[in-house]
Amino acid sequence: MDVILHDLCGADPDRRFSPYCWRVRMALAHKGIPHEARPWRFTDRAAIADAGADKVPVLRHGSRCVSESWHILEYIEDHWPGAPSLFGGEGGRALSRFVNAWSDSVMVPAIARLVVSDIPAHLAPEDAEYFTRTREARFGKPLAEVTAGRERGVKAFRKELHPLRMVLRERPWLSGPTAGAADYIVFGPLQWARCVSAFPLLAPDDPLHAWRGRLLDAFGGLARAAPAEDPG
Repeated sequence: MDVILHDLCGADPDRRFSPYCWRVRMALAHKGIPHEARPWRFTDRAAIADAGADKVPVLRHGSRCVSESWHILEYIEDHWPGAPSLFGGEGGRALSRFVNAWSDSVMVPAIARLVVSDIPAHLAPEDAEYFTRTREARFGKPLAEVTAGRERGVKAFRKELHPLRMVLRERPWLSGPTAGAADYIVFGPLQWARCVSAFPLLAPDDPLHAWRGRLLDAFGGLARAAPAEDPG
């Protein structure tokens, strides 16, 4: 296979749960790029060492390696120009870059505080030990304490998503008439949570819930078919 994506998985190699890898998987499907999504675990550093990376996603295209999800999105947009565009032009690329920064700085940390304690149960023992040790050092407390009171915390999280909700009340996609990079960037963290935790981030009557459902069903149900705790 000429294109390989190193894609984070749990003890079950089919449970793919990285928010950043999901952005790339959806983008590859959007562009119609044949590829292998190769399972990678937290302690499998040797598999991507030659790419100069210590975490995924890593995309291999022939002899080239690209890491970090935003860089990969730009790479596949630029190297498959005849396929459907992720950005719809340079203006869309710039706006998607903003969405990416917002998602990484607001969405991902907020979701982590709601689901991080559910993740170790899905990992192989050596990965669970690594994940728990490094994340507890990052948060400065046990993971169970990080997510304590999440029934209250999710209310604040839902308020933080209100700008997205305002857009999706008027149109089906963040990117315009069709889904694009901005949609996949926001979807990735929600899919991450769905794959590792049964805790509901979105209310059923939320426009974001319906939008997420459309993306779960996109590309032949690629994301919906992934092993998940939240049926969506």
